[in-house]
Amino acid sequence: LVQEEGMTTKAEQIAALSFEAALEKLEQIVHRLESGEASLEDSIDLYTEGTLLKQHCEAKLKDAQARIEKLQIGADGAPKGAAPFDAD
Repeated sequence: LVQEEGMTTKAEQIAALSFEAALEKLEQIVHRLESGEASLEDSIDLYTEGTLLKQHCEAKLKDAQARIEKLQIGADGAPKGAAPFDAD
């Protein structure tokens, strides 16, 4: 595929979406695929777009998780600082 200057790819459009917007689009795609209202060719395109949206949402969540901090409490019960979030 030749891309004209100034045109964005589907992946670039998805990368620009907020988590909420990407999740909403993903839900719409799932609904269309489950309803059977899309042709085979459209279903393939929707599945591909859905995969990109899923990856985008996962990356956004991973980024948010990395930025979460947990409050550390000292022996006296007073906050003594924060540490990076550790899911394990």
